[in-house]
Amino acid sequence: MAHSNTVEIVGVGPVLFERSKRAKRINISVKPFTGVRVAVPDGLSFQKAEAFVYTKVDWIQRHLDRMKQYEEHDEAASVVPDDIDRAKARCELTRRLKHLAGEHGFNYNRVFIRNQKTRLGSCSNRNNISLNIKVSLLPKELMDYVILHELAHTRVKNHGNDFWMLMDKLVGNGKAKAASLREYSIDCL
Repeated sequence: MAHSNTVEIVGVGPVLFERSKRAKRINISVKPFTGVRVAVPDGLSFQKAEAFVYTKVDWIQRHLDRMKQYEEHDEAASVVPDDIDRAKARCELTRRLKHLAGEHGFNYNRVFIRNQKTRLGSCSNRNNISLNIKVSLLPKELMDYVILHELAHTRVKNHGNDFWMLMDKLVGNGKAKAASLREYSIDCL
């Protein structure tokens, strides 16, 4: 029995049907750059799953349209300005993160330097820190602010009073520093 099959669905295009031991029911997902995938539970034929997909063509088309807009926006935003030396920026941001974490007693797991569209940084629940490569273009004081903002999230996972009290201890008036980031045409965190 086949584990996967790609079928051309009229009005949608290619759809990947994959057998899934975990799926309890047919599950349709539409993701950017990968397209439409259908998880087919054991015991259900691909033909029945395909018939079900035909009942959901309007829903799939709406989501494909949204994903296409996202993909176009993502490709436009993925351009790194010419004045960024990627290797140098990665090295500088990683070095600065390590230094500030050590100086202030923060622990983080992994670090990712990415070219993000809307964020300067983020901190996951597992304390993985992601920094936007464009942070390297900021003045040193604001670069440190962005890095410390994400390090603070390793202790406080929200933007409540405790978070801003911690930021004030680290950088002075944290909210004023956040506001000053807006002058640099990169959205605030």
